[in-house]
Amino acid sequence: MLLDADTLRAQSRGCGILGAGGGGAPTIGLLAGLRALEVHGPASLVDLDDLPDDDLVLPIGMVGAPVVSIEKICNGAEGARIVRRVEAMTGRRVAALMASEIGGSNGLYPAAHAAALGIPVVDADGMGRAFPEMPQVSMEIAGISPSPCVMSDERGNVLTLDPADGQWLERLCRAVAVCFGGRAISSEYLMTVAEARTAAVRGTVSLAVRIGRAIAEASDDPVRALLDAVGGFRLIDGKVSDVERRVTGGFVRGSAQVEGLRADTGRLLRLELQNENLVALEDGLVVASVPDVISVVDTQTGGAVSTELLRYGQRVSVVAFPCDPVWRTDGGLALAGPRAFGYDFDYTPVEDLRACAA
Repeated sequence: MLLDADTLRAQSRGCGILGAGGGGAPTIGLLAGLRALEVHGPASLVDLDDLPDDDLVLPIGMVGAPVVSIEKICNGAEGARIVRRVEAMTGRRVAALMASEIGGSNGLYPAAHAAALGIPVVDADGMGRAFPEMPQVSMEIAGISPSPCVMSDERGNVLTLDPADGQWLERLCRAVAVCFGGRAISSEYLMTVAEARTAAVRGTVSLAVRIGRAIAEASDDPVRALLDAVGGFRLIDGKVSDVERRVTGGFVRGSAQVEGLRADTGRLLRLELQNENLVALEDGLVVASVPDVISVVDTQTGGAVSTELLRYGQRVSVVAFPCDPVWRTDGGLALAGPRAFGYDFDYTPVEDLRACAA
């Protein structure tokens, strides 16, 4: 598959959904990808099975508060600087890029960087969605080292870190991102293709494209088309009645309320946010939670509304759907289940919660 303009637009819609409200507004990544396509031509999308075992796959993405990226954008050269630094350190050529997370703009940045570098993007990522913290990736569960980590910003700064583990990766990189002005481009969990085949979440770029096309081609109810594409559930249709949001410590934190309309009149859904939508509550009861995907979408278009763009009065639908199976393992739940974010309850799959509600 070539990541041409039509494919990138479809992928952008799908990345917005998979972002669970985070990963940065997809429009920013889409514009970066379209500009790189104009200058360099499209990057190609390849399956990990089509690459030699010993080739290097470099995950790449943005770290920082997504709201910052609306006004503080990339200059497009960060990826090349990171790749050059990694190749100089390892003495080996980077064969392909991979999204650290498929959600939001982070799912699209690899296409822009790969086009400029003349290398492909692999059909995989580290999450199958978006999470707020850097070690919340499938590579951490698989035991891949986060070192070396290379970070760059739009000013041309390049920094190499050698964190001892995933927790130190988060602490160090978050502090650097704040120092850089709230955001940076980074790469960590460098892998061989052989390692990536079992450590990464596979098929997620093509999944984002399928989701985006399903929404765009829907004749009357794009939200229903979305739910059919992901096997999801509609939690509520309504309007955003309250938003509390702040940027602190390199994260967007806060909450939002959706007041039910039409068939859902009288209902009130509360979303807890940390870059992404973490938990959905109704009458104090959990109706969906991480690691499952909770997305807010425009009711009329089916397009995702990221946490930094939630506004009072928006007519939205809140949907939820199952995460990749890796997050339902013991290791996945320890890393990204409700208790990993400080919530005092155990994870229940969204399909089980919806069955109980019915």
